[in-house]
Amino acid sequence: MQTPHPPIPGNPSGPGRPGSAGSPGGSRLDPWVTSYAERAQGMTASAIRALFSVANRPEVVSLAGGAPFVQALPLDDFADTTAKLIRERGATALQYCTGQGDERLREQICDVMELSGIRAHPDDVVITTGSQMALDLTVRVFCDPGDVVFVESPSYVGALGVFSSYQCEVVHVMTDEDGLNPVALSEAIDTARAAGKRPKLIYTVPTYQNPLGITAPPARRTDILQVAKSAGLLLLEDDPYCLLGFDGEVPRAIRADDADGVVYLGSFSKTIASGLRVGWALAPHGVREKLVLASEASVLCPSNFSQLTVSEYLATAPWLEQIKGFRELYRQRRDALLESMEQMMPAGTTWTVPDGGFFSWVTLPNGLDTTAMLPRAVAGLVAYVPGTGFYVDDQGRDAMRLSYCFPEPDRIREGVRRLSGIIETEMELVETFGPTSNTGRLPRRGPRTPSPELP
Repeated sequence: MQTPHPPIPGNPSGPGRPGSAGSPGGSRLDPWVTSYAERAQGMTASAIRALFSVANRPEVVSLAGGAPFVQALPLDDFADTTAKLIRERGATALQYCTGQGDERLREQICDVMELSGIRAHPDDVVITTGSQMALDLTVRVFCDPGDVVFVESPSYVGALGVFSSYQCEVVHVMTDEDGLNPVALSEAIDTARAAGKRPKLIYTVPTYQNPLGITAPPARRTDILQVAKSAGLLLLEDDPYCLLGFDGEVPRAIRADDADGVVYLGSFSKTIASGLRVGWALAPHGVREKLVLASEASVLCPSNFSQLTVSEYLATAPWLEQIKGFRELYRQRRDALLESMEQMMPAGTTWTVPDGGFFSWVTLPNGLDTTAMLPRAVAGLVAYVPGTGFYVDDQGRDAMRLSYCFPEPDRIREGVRRLSGIIETEMELVETFGPTSNTGRLPRRGPRTPSPELP
C-alpha cells in the first residue's frame, strides 16, 4: 500500500495549496513561489548567464570572465605551504575561528594596505569570504529598502546584484576618462534629496575599474571624497586590483586620506588565489562592530583554513615578486588584446586602454546591440560580457567588456579575430535591415547576482 505524501509545511493540503493545479499563484516546479520574501521575487537566472554554460566549452574563446591566471602561481610551493600548515597547525586550521578573523592575518593585511598609503590598525579589519561578502555585509548594515546608492556608469555587476538584493535604488553617475565625475555625483545627490529620497552610499572602484579599466588620478579621488564628506555619505571603496598596475606603481587609496568616512574593501582573489575566498573590509570602529555581528549571523566565522593558508603564504613566500610576475603576464595579455583590436576591429569601434587590472571596455559603432549579438558570438565560438550587465537601467547596449587576464596571448588574438568577424556581419545586417528592435532581445530582469564567469 502506498503511503500518501504529507502536506507541504506551512500550506494547507488539497487542491488550493501552492503548487497544485488549482492554485493561481503556485507552480508545479516550485510550490513555495508564493511564500518568498519580496526581495526574492525578481531573482531569476538571466538568458545571458545561461549562455555562459555554453561559452565555457574549450572550443570557445572566452573574453568574458575575470578569473585570475592562478596557473602562474608556484603551485608546488603552495602545496608545500598547505601541507606544512596541516602538519604543524592542523588542529587550529580546521577549527572555527573568531567572527572578525585571524589576528595575525589582519596584521598582515594592514601591511598589504600600506602599499596603498593606508595606515590602519588590525582591530578595524574584518576578514570575509571574499570582498563580495564584505560588500554584502556593508550594504546590509547601512541600507533599507528604497535607500539610494550612487555608482559609476557602468559599475561592477557583483555590486549591482548586492544593491538590488537589498532593494536599494541604484543611481548611475556619469564617468569620464578620470572615473567617477564629482560634479555629476554632487548633482545626483542633490536631485535624490530634492525628490524626498534617502541617499545612503557612494560605491566606487577607483583603480583599474571593473568594467571600464580606467583609473582615477589623485585629484579626482580627492574631489570624490570631498563630495562624500560634504553630503554626509559613506564612501565604499572597492580596491581588488590595486597591486596589478603595469608600471608597478600602487595608486594611493581614497581611504588613505579619510579613516572615518570610507569603508575600504580588499581581496586576495586577484593577487593570490580566488578559490581561497579571502577578502576584507577596513571600516571605522563603530561600523567594524556592526560588520562583525552581521558576519557572525551569516557564516559564524570565515574559513580558518583559507585564512591561515593565506597568512602562511604571506609570511614565507616572496609574494611581492609573484605579484610582479602577474603584472608582467597581464601586461602582455593586455597588449595582445589592444594590438589585435587595433588591427582587426571595424572602423568606429573604440576601447579603453587600461594601465592595470583585467578589463577593457569596448564600444561598437552604428547602433549595434551587444546583448542581441551575444548568441551569435557564442555560436561563432567567442564570448564577451554585454554592457547591459553593468547597468540597472538597460544602458550599455552598444558596449561590451573584454577580459584579457585568463587566455594566452595567441588565444586572445584568435578571440578578437572571431569577434571582429561577428561584428562586421552584424554591421552588414544593421545596414540592410536596421537596428535590432526590442523584440528578441535577451530578457534581463530582477536582481543581478555575480557568478564565477562574471567577477
